[in-house]
Amino acid sequence: MVTGLGSGSGSDPNSDSNGWVRARGLALKSLVFIGGVLLVKRLTKSTTRWDHAKIVAQSLTGEKFSKEQASRDPDNYFNIRMLTCPAAEMVDGSKVLYFEQAFWRTPQKPFRQRFYMVKPCPKELKCDVEVGSYAIRDANEYKNFCDRSKDQRPLPEEVIGDIAEHLTTIHLKRCDRGKRCLYEGSTPPGGFPNSWNGANYCTSELAILKNNETHTWDRGYDDGGNQVWGVKEGPYEFKPAPASSVSELFSPLNLPPLQSMEKRIEGSFVLQE
Repeated sequence: MVTGLGSGSGSDPNSDSNGWVRARGLALKSLVFIGGVLLVKRLTKSTTRWDHAKIVAQSLTGEKFSKEQASRDPDNYFNIRMLTCPAAEMVDGSKVLYFEQAFWRTPQKPFRQRFYMVKPCPKELKCDVEVGSYAIRDANEYKNFCDRSKDQRPLPEEVIGDIAEHLTTIHLKRCDRGKRCLYEGSTPPGGFPNSWNGANYCTSELAILKNNETHTWDRGYDDGGNQVWGVKEGPYEFKPAPASSVSELFSPLNLPPLQSMEKRIEGSFVLQE
């Protein structure tokens, strides 16, 4: 009767072979375990400050519309097309994005144009990403920048030279787990100087959601803290438009009388000359 394998030093000619197989198996298991630990560490490794800036820049990029919001509440929101794309990169790695907004049926006539500069927050601030907005030296030269082929756009060095007055800066933080957003933030307390339509200062809020939505809320206030421009009900909600919904953009719901629309525009946005 066999009582065990390898119970005697010379009783089993295969004992050395079996021992080697077991040793190899243990070695392979150890390698798999170590590899798994390294992979988990890599996957759970903290995202760097520049990684956060890259994610925000990518999330802001693209063509988005406020169509759904305008359909739900046409008295307070327009169907706006928001278009953003990369324009240049600074020496320190900051991303420069070109941004414009236009009414959906006149995309060739943007009423707001800006450069966004996206970079990590300064280490002394409790935030992850800084999004600065700047005026454009000759905005007319940049109309429909993102719609043009690259050889028809101003060169990156020209873009950097055309970054003009600093307007606002928003400090974004990563959203807590369980929230719909990836990043959210606002301008510092007190906002930034602004003189349009009797304003003394303006504030901005920005949220980047997991489904690639972007929510923005810009408002202007006078010396007494009264809101003098900007929507009051809540932020604009911009969503990427599915290709199948393009024809729906021409719904009568989105076609208010031009004169009525012009009157409503005048308290809702900082329009350009």
